[in-house]
Amino acid sequence: MTAPTAGPGTAGDHLARIAEVRAGSTPAKVGYPIGIRELEVVRTRRLGSAVVRVTLGGPGAEGFASHVPEEHVRLVFPDEHGVLRLPERDGSSLRWPRPLPVSREYTVRRHDPVTGEVDVDLVLHPGGVASEWAACTRPGDRVHVAGPPGGVVVPDVHERYLFAGDLTALPQIARYLEALPATATGWAFVEVADAAEEVEVTAPEGFEVRWVHRGDVPPGHGDALERALRELPLPDGRHAFVWIAGEAGVLKPLRRWVRHELGVPAARCRITGYWKRGVADFDDEH
Repeated sequence: MTAPTAGPGTAGDHLARIAEVRAGSTPAKVGYPIGIRELEVVRTRRLGSAVVRVTLGGPGAEGFASHVPEEHVRLVFPDEHGVLRLPERDGSSLRWPRPLPVSREYTVRRHDPVTGEVDVDLVLHPGGVASEWAACTRPGDRVHVAGPPGGVVVPDVHERYLFAGDLTALPQIARYLEALPATATGWAFVEVADAAEEVEVTAPEGFEVRWVHRGDVPPGHGDALERALRELPLPDGRHAFVWIAGEAGVLKPLRRWVRHELGVPAARCRITGYWKRGVADFDDEH
């Protein structure tokens, strides 16, 4: 499901658009002018056994903006020959060269407009370009960051919320939980291998955070998340907001469950394939 778009606007009016959407009843994507900037690695920190938080900043962070949980940036890396090719500014957007540069998309986990710091949480896995960079990068290293292009704004009008996904979805789930009103109620389900992969999150008092352990089953396989969600006491989804992300194949039965069994209207659910087994840089908006 793709939310309606409120347009890119300019640097001066997107906050007003965000406020307008939040005051309404239907989610909408609010676009920002998209930039490309070189940021400096300020520090790194391991979160659990499988996630590295990379904090970026430096002079290049001036003008960076991030206002809603559902925002992403692209980290741009040199190709296999060590050549770095970058997109160019084109009005309020970017023009990307062809063939496309090597880049990976990540949630803006945190942005501090006072210090200019931007946190990006990366899941460690063998063979991943960004994963290997995150495991090896050190303070003072530099990386080019494109975006964010804006994000979907969700009005604070829902009776309850359901967030679910694997570790790749955790940064956005965590940011949503921090942004919700203190009176919000609902559930957050995060699939991990075991307790060592769990990461501390902050949620409203009325939220239940559940860690779903899949054991020795590889990421993107099995139905541990689906089985856990189907035990949820949510008989009527018409007044709930549901957000689920993770491996594309794992999400297929969950899409049917949300729409046809829970009865959640299209405007109240966001179900997105963040990655797909065997496919590099997969992204599938629904």
